[in-house]
Amino acid sequence: MVTTINIKGKHTLPAKLIGLLFIICSLSFSVACSDEPDSEYFYSFTGEMASDYLRNRSQYSEFTQIVEKAQLMDLLATYGQYTCFIPTNDAVAAYLKEHGLQSVDQLSEADCDTIARTHIVSGGILSTFDLVPHGTTGLSLLNMMGRYITTTNGEVDGQPVVMLEGVAHIDTEAQNDTVENGIMQPINVVIEKSNSYAADIVEDNPHIGLFYQALQATGVYDDILLVEDPDYDSKSYKKYYYTSDFWHEVAWVPDTKKYGFTIFVEPDSLYHAKFQQYGISTANGELRALYDLACQLYDPVYPEDVNAAGHAYENLTDSVNPLRRFVQYHILNRSVPGVDKLTAPVMNVGQTHEAFGFNTTIVNPVDWYQTLLPHTMVKIEQLTVDLDEQGNDCRGADAGKVNERFINRRYAAPDYTIRGAWIDSSVDTLYEHDALNGHFFYVDDIVAFTKDVRDVVQNTRIRMDFSSVFPEVMTNDLRQNGDPTKDDDSSSPDDSAIPVNGRNFYFPEGYLDGVSFSNCYCVLRRPHTNFWSWQGDEWNLFGDYDFTFRIPPVPFSGEWQLRLGFCALTTRGVMQTYFDGTPQGIPLDMTKYLDSELYIGDRFVNDEKLADYESKTDEEKAEEQKLLKNLGAYRDGRSQYHFNPSSGEQYFFAGNPRTYRRVLCQTYIDATKDHYLRFRVASDGKQGNNNEFMLDFFELVPKSVYAVDGDGDMEDDL
Repeated sequence: MVTTINIKGKHTLPAKLIGLLFIICSLSFSVACSDEPDSEYFYSFTGEMASDYLRNRSQYSEFTQIVEKAQLMDLLATYGQYTCFIPTNDAVAAYLKEHGLQSVDQLSEADCDTIARTHIVSGGILSTFDLVPHGTTGLSLLNMMGRYITTTNGEVDGQPVVMLEGVAHIDTEAQNDTVENGIMQPINVVIEKSNSYAADIVEDNPHIGLFYQALQATGVYDDILLVEDPDYDSKSYKKYYYTSDFWHEVAWVPDTKKYGFTIFVEPDSLYHAKFQQYGISTANGELRALYDLACQLYDPVYPEDVNAAGHAYENLTDSVNPLRRFVQYHILNRSVPGVDKLTAPVMNVGQTHEAFGFNTTIVNPVDWYQTLLPHTMVKIEQLTVDLDEQGNDCRGADAGKVNERFINRRYAAPDYTIRGAWIDSSVDTLYEHDALNGHFFYVDDIVAFTKDVRDVVQNTRIRMDFSSVFPEVMTNDLRQNGDPTKDDDSSSPDDSAIPVNGRNFYFPEGYLDGVSFSNCYCVLRRPHTNFWSWQGDEWNLFGDYDFTFRIPPVPFSGEWQLRLGFCALTTRGVMQTYFDGTPQGIPLDMTKYLDSELYIGDRFVNDEKLADYESKTDEEKAEEQKLLKNLGAYRDGRSQYHFNPSSGEQYFFAGNPRTYRRVLCQTYIDATKDHYLRFRVASDGKQGNNNEFMLDFFELVPKSVYAVDGDGDMEDDL
């Protein structure tokens, strides 16, 4: 059973219920959810702790009283990493006055708990430099209430400052005060977060009123009211100890099982411009005009439904109605709180200043996400490449939007010139963007699953990190958690390895939608820059696993190749693949490298700098690719790498015989239906580390891509 709220209009929940539903004690790698920390988290220090800092400075006495009333002061006296945004006494006084109160004494314990947790980020020590690393695009930080604080650059009295939520700013004179267990950032306004739902923050914004009308009229409003599964209890699960390669590690179940949504919304002004462009009259009302626009966009994609009864304007809630489809395609089935989280995180470590795992000089970082429109995805792309391999400008008219994100872009003139919709990363300080169960972004062009999107933009190799396949991972802030530049002590599998740098997670049966398994543990290992895993993280199955998951949807029906990217190791096992219940080919042996006799032997040169590979001619590369393809394998892409955080030295997966892609199956896929892959253990006994099976990334490849081979031609090796 999940929580569904069906009250129309504004939803404001009592503070105690919010505390029950959304108190999360840390970022995904912080201490357990308790005001009284376990003894294992205590640590001896001789310097000033965050708790001492608050008690020793009278200018923060009001906030100190709030923290003490919330019974969180002991937590700030323990070992950990905390970033504390501390409202001054003047800020607290202004907050109390605004709420008709005279003193902190009039705040309830629940109120104090909410205020204190809103201002504390656990699991990271973030200076002002870290908070807005790219000059214009800030971070979205998960606080101890499980909500996000957006940071941007601003200006006060002619001086640059870091803004929080567009309303508070960090004191430039007192900023970046470090303590033994964190960093203290004084601010001038008490931060408040909306208790509304995703649909309602859209309703409250007059600039996007027409989209809200459509949200209501099509019934999609009722589809985005899920909040959290009240029956999920993380405390009922024990830690899981396992060994991956030679790493002895521990995994936790997720603290929560929340549901969330991300909405891309065009302003009303854009709709009015499009009505004129498409010759659509508003004489019968703007909602009817938006329906007519949806018909022009979706009828060519679903011609079989044009004459269906549900297609009519009078049936806007029907599943085949074009306006309902239009609205559904604007909504992701996960909560993504900041534009920076829509693609792989940008690493600013040593000499590395680009999206994690991507050589951004040759590829734009891309992620793919399912929408509420059944069997569809959006392509989210960060614009980083200036010129393609032929020297053509890949930016079009968007040269000023380098490092920003677009929806359904495929721009490589002259072959492809589909610019896509730009996602506005700025924060509109007048209106809330972040809700209890989701977030919305403005876009500057129509977002729709058109024929061009289906047949051109998405007629490409779809590569997805497994952590982006399952929406619960992002909604519950499990993807890319922790500090990937630091390792925890893995010498012994015991509780001494406190997750200061991030936690690993395992998933109970039923936690992940569309996934079923038995006789195994399904583990998400947190990212590490030194792992041979794309974007640093990886999924492992342990045991006599029988694991089935619903694959992401393909944009059109036809022949597709499904591939698995992974790192082969001698400690791993053997797996048999099934597609929709039918076994596919021979088992995949994860102990075999590309330089083994199973593949191409000593013809593969272990060269992680790619000098040997780059020295090959196109014909030689195509010949090798064809040979590997006949064996059901591909090198990993030459844009994929991991790096040494100290030196910045990069090691490319394409040059490592352990990291490659294996074809799981090649089959016809009906784009209108759900399809499933099943992985069943085929090892001889308890092979390696309990039959360890690794899932790193997944590829869906249309025939238009994988069928290219022959004299000098090859699938791109990026």
